[in-house]
Amino acid sequence: MTDLSLQVANAIIDGALLKARNSGLAPLCVVVLDAGGHLRTAQREDGASFLRFSIALAKASGAVGMGVASRELGKMARERPHFMNALGNIAEGRLMPVPGGVLIRDADNVLLGAVGISGDLSDLDESCAVAGIESVGLVADCGKR
Repeated sequence: MTDLSLQVANAIIDGALLKARNSGLAPLCVVVLDAGGHLRTAQREDGASFLRFSIALAKASGAVGMGVASRELGKMARERPHFMNALGNIAEGRLMPVPGGVLIRDADNVLLGAVGISGDLSDLDESCAVAGIESVGLVADCGKR
């Protein structure tokens, strides 16, 4: 697979939200981008604040733009704060260096896009992104190897 179809992107969101509801998490916003950083689809659950979309988009955009999960961007921010400050300006705010932005890969490790989730604790957001990606048989790359 080299393309992230709308059908697959919507199924990723369904899987992520199923995990969230089964875990009793706060209302989420889920964004799915393709490998070029273009929006494929997004959903904001009832009760999720209006800023959740922007946060989820920033998590996914930063991940796909840098080719590493947003968790790894957080590590980079601690290690190289001047670089990340400049990167935030270059990215025009579409960067959120906390867990919740997960890369989508196929079985051959080809980058297909990224999922960004916001609404609960960042680690829980990330767990829902992983669940959504894995629910469609793709590989979630959140930088924890």
